[in-house]
Amino acid sequence: VQLQASGGGLVQAGGSMRLSCAASGVALVTYTMGWFRQAPGKEREFVSAISWSRGATVYQDSVKGRFTISRDNAKNTVYLQMISLKPEDTAIYYCAARRFATAQAMSDMTTIDYWGQGTLVTVSS
Repeated sequence: VQLQASGGGLVQAGGSMRLSCAASGVALVTYTMGWFRQAPGKEREFVSAISWSRGATVYQDSVKGRFTISRDNAKNTVYLQMISLKPEDTAIYYCAARRFATAQAMSDMTTIDYWGQGTLVTVSS
């Protein structure tokens, strides 16, 4: 099983970026998917999740209204659309999968089944 995150890079504050996470070796249709991030010198934190069943979504308070998570089961891919980016959004972004979980439950990192390798997002001021 491999989760391949992509789409990171350098963007100016106020800009937009879309991250993708493509899965291989597993069908994501029964997996709730999430995005986490780890800023330099900080612990990894939950960003957003989308459930496997109804597509319910959950967001960290600091990204509500700016980030949108979505999924395309036919392409076995999950996305994170980010707008109005801020320097404090700078981090390595990781996608994650957990089978049959609720979106809320994805914030518990100890229960993740699979992690992606991360993609770096840098927001300049």
